[in-house]
Amino acid sequence: MDGFQLVFVGGIGRSGSTLIERLLGELPGVCSVGEVVHMWRRSLVDDELCGCGAPFGDCEFWRRVGAAAFGGWDRLDPGDALGLRASVDRTRYVPALLRHDPPQALAAALRRYTALYDQLYTAIAQVSGCRTVVDASKHASLAACLWHRYGRRMRVLHVVRDPRAVAHSWTKRMRRPDATATSPEQEMARYSPGRTAVQWMAQNAVLASLARRGVPTRRVRYEDFAAAPAREFAGIAEFVGHDGVLPIGADGTASLSRTHTVSGNPMRFTTGPVTVREDASWRGGLALRHRMVVSALTAPARRRYGY
Repeated sequence: MDGFQLVFVGGIGRSGSTLIERLLGELPGVCSVGEVVHMWRRSLVDDELCGCGAPFGDCEFWRRVGAAAFGGWDRLDPGDALGLRASVDRTRYVPALLRHDPPQALAAALRRYTALYDQLYTAIAQVSGCRTVVDASKHASLAACLWHRYGRRMRVLHVVRDPRAVAHSWTKRMRRPDATATSPEQEMARYSPGRTAVQWMAQNAVLASLARRGVPTRRVRYEDFAAAPAREFAGIAEFVGHDGVLPIGADGTASLSRTHTVSGNPMRFTTGPVTVREDASWRGGLALRHRMVVSALTAPARRRYGY
């Protein structure tokens, strides 16, 4: 296959992006592979479950991808990939990454780091036979890294949600069903409301900066998507270049197939009928003091996004 189109789903986690990503994967010619940023550790080292239910090392799809990308996963040292990630793909490096000419040492590591992704995305497109590859890694720092390789050829779905709802979700305790007995993360990460508010500001600011630099971007508000899922998803599908039948009905119902996602929200294992509904549990579940903290820290940007 000659070339591919990369769609990057960005935004802070717990914003409803997993369902949008799954629906994108139901479109013809689109292959959605979850949060690729975590595969270097969770898939290659910990052998966690693919979205199909098999351990990563036993999944035929990913075996073929590894062969096409690197000549086999045994030819790739995950320690090198993790080291490269630590050297460039961090929030602390974002100011330099948003420059057109980052420092020489950073630029050299950046070329090596994004080359791994380019080999991987190319192989995913080849093995799946899909023209569009969806990476739902969400991390704005990774989006900034990929911008240096793909520029305006990358499309970004910038998913936002009321920061108070996001903060409430990050306080919940949830088991990771994809974790193995040796996985260091048996539960999904939890953040304090204050830390979530700071991350919400940072992630959204970086993605907005990429849009100002010319990266084709479509902003998706979780609340708008939940209120009118068919209408909102029609716009999303058009943005990624699809103009055919949509996988979601006018009543917000859809049927999800099994997919080969490498990491992400536990919903990546969901198959069969689903109905899009807004989760507004934060209104009664987020303590008043936490709501006040999040509201104060996010006030300027929150109003900009309509909250």
